[in-house]
Amino acid sequence: MLKLTIRSFDLPLKHTFTISYDSRDVQPTLIVELQHDGHKGYGEATSNPYYGFTIESMTEALENIREEIENSELTSPEEFWARMKPLLKDNPFALCALDLAANDLYGKMKGQPLYKIWGLEANNMPLTDYTIGIDTIENMVKKLKETPWPLYKIKLGTPDDVAIVRELRKHTDAVFRVDANCAWGVEETIENSRQLKPLGVEFIEQPMRADDMEGMKEVYKRSELPLIADESCITEEDVAKCHGHFHGVNIKLVKCGGLTPARRMIAEAKSLGMKVMIGCMTESSIGISAIAQLLPLLDYVDMDGALLLSKDIATGVTIDYGKVEYSDVNGTGATLIA
Repeated sequence: MLKLTIRSFDLPLKHTFTISYDSRDVQPTLIVELQHDGHKGYGEATSNPYYGFTIESMTEALENIREEIENSELTSPEEFWARMKPLLKDNPFALCALDLAANDLYGKMKGQPLYKIWGLEANNMPLTDYTIGIDTIENMVKKLKETPWPLYKIKLGTPDDVAIVRELRKHTDAVFRVDANCAWGVEETIENSRQLKPLGVEFIEQPMRADDMEGMKEVYKRSELPLIADESCITEEDVAKCHGHFHGVNIKLVKCGGLTPARRMIAEAKSLGMKVMIGCMTESSIGISAIAQLLPLLDYVDMDGALLLSKDIATGVTIDYGKVEYSDVNGTGATLIA
């Protein structure tokens, strides 16, 4: 028998965070706690206006199946996910929070970190980038100088995108990744790839609209930089659709429904010869610590969410100059402190 507790928090950001279609100073988030035999497992999902999931809709979805959740046995997270998926088929964000909590609880019950339960070693782990949101060029330079880092993700989607990257390049020799969040067109993406490549950009993330797969086919042929899908890769079914249109996929736990389907997506992408990235949604250390368990499987990672907060609600993995260190807590390594 499990005990379910649902909490919500407003996570305050250090700076206004702006991308091509959204801007915010506070990130609402839902924390799910599953308790069994003295152990507590934590999961998280942030609200997201682009995908239409709110704290209220996630809470309602979970409360509607509280009885089924609390009457479940946690024999394995995968079996638990398979039972919950039909009940939360319309709310992957809620499913994600529940799946993360189940995985964390399972690891704590077994007395091991998740990555060890999965047979992984904590080596060859990619560095996480640090995100610079859209702002005036002056403010973007200021943010970059405020947090020296070996690897930055630059949010783009303005009339001055190349100029922004050119100016930022004057202030650091760090690796750049750029994320247009669906803001560009076909020729614009191709031309930008030509201009961004000599500026030390590693890849372009989601340059065009999520549904413009025909356009992406053309860009894929002619781009001078690798292309990583984000908004075009939401569920397990999308991995194969992105093959031949992108060089890799950025998997978000909340969009696909948690760690359980994310691991399958990673395996499929690798089988297709695609690069694999996991991204975050400005979660606290609860969500970020869950992402960290996947690090040995990844080519790239964007797990700076908790670093963008002015106050965290949890402890877990720590990040120093891009390098992730696991905590000594089992499961995902996260503990709620708020």
